Amino acid sequence: MESLIGALVKLTLLLASGQEATLLFAGDAMMHQAQIDAAKTADGTYDYTECFSEVRPYISSADFAVVNLETPVAGGYYSGYPCFNAPDSYVDALRDTGFDLFLTANNHTLDRRDRGLKRTVALLDSLGLPHLGTYPDSAARKKAIPMIKDIKGFKVGFLNYTYGTNGISVTSDAVVDYIDEQQIRADVATTRNAGAEIIAACMHWGEEYTLIPVASERRWADLLTELGVDLIIGGHPHVVQPLETRVNPRTGRQSLLVYSLGNFISNMKTTDTRGGMCATVTLSRDSVGNAIVTNPEYSYVFTVPPSSANRNFRLYRLDDVPPSWSDKAAAFERNAEQVLQKRNKGVRRASYLRE
Repeated sequence: MESLIGALVKLTLLLASGQEATLLFAGDAMMHQAQIDAAKTADGTYDYTECFSEVRPYISSADFAVVNLETPVAGGYYSGYPCFNAPDSYVDALRDTGFDLFLTANNHTLDRRDRGLKRTVALLDSLGLPHLGTYPDSAARKKAIPMIKDIKGFKVGFLNYTYGTNGISVTSDAVVDYIDEQQIRADVATTRNAGAEIIAACMHWGEEYTLIPVASERRWADLLTELGVDLIIGGHPHVVQPLETRVNPRTGRQSLLVYSLGNFISNMKTTDTRGGMCATVTLSRDSVGNAIVTNPEYSYVFTVPPSSANRNFRLYRLDDVPPSWSDKAAAFERNAEQVLQKRNKGVRRASYLRE
């Protein structure tokens, strides 16, 4: 009997060692007024399908993809900066692109105040889309945390926090997950104790347009590393910041830190804000069946505004940018690579194969 049990254990570990899942994290999905105007159709509806048609195969190829929804979807009149509000069809387009989790804790989440926050959450719920970071009340947060997703047999816990909400405060029972050490420590412990094998903390932090992480980013990254978080994924600066692998002090295994993914899509126009990157990792198992983070990579995306050829904004992987925009794309790439070549630690750029 013991030999049979031993054989079964060995077989289980052998099978587990071949298990893999890919996770993808995208940056800030913005909604400026020009994007709203470009998406408006003749019948008064808004269509964002064209925006993501070029990257859909890439995003949807991941087993689980995460995006920062940096706008309320509050109904009523739509608006861009400084107080965002996107049409519902923007969420539809992101869903159809392949995103599985929508992050909502960011500095624009209260742009339409508590009502906008609650309406955004209600829309995501009505579409059956997982979301994290804001909640209509504390009971909803208690139900949502811990958020653990079974991704091809890996139990992955997700957390999402923001540094602030542009000076706008909650005035009802709505809840925003702000960056707070006591809350983070409690949430990480709760998520781990609930069975998460891998924990991902998505952080809205730092200073806008700064290519090098500021002290607050580094401080919070160190805390999250100390707590044993496996994936620390940052956004908000709207530019690409360095990536690095670290050793998870709790497990001794590899973890990934991304200070800022930059923009996923936007109407920002400076060299460093026209693009961003997606970060991917492969989850696998070691020889004794423990979940591990492997193959961390990054890949650039670039936004091209409307033209005579395309009536809408369109997002491309960098190598697919149309020739008319190749110079601007090359300038974005050059600036980003200059930063990463000096400060990137252990994360390679993904090799590119056209779909």
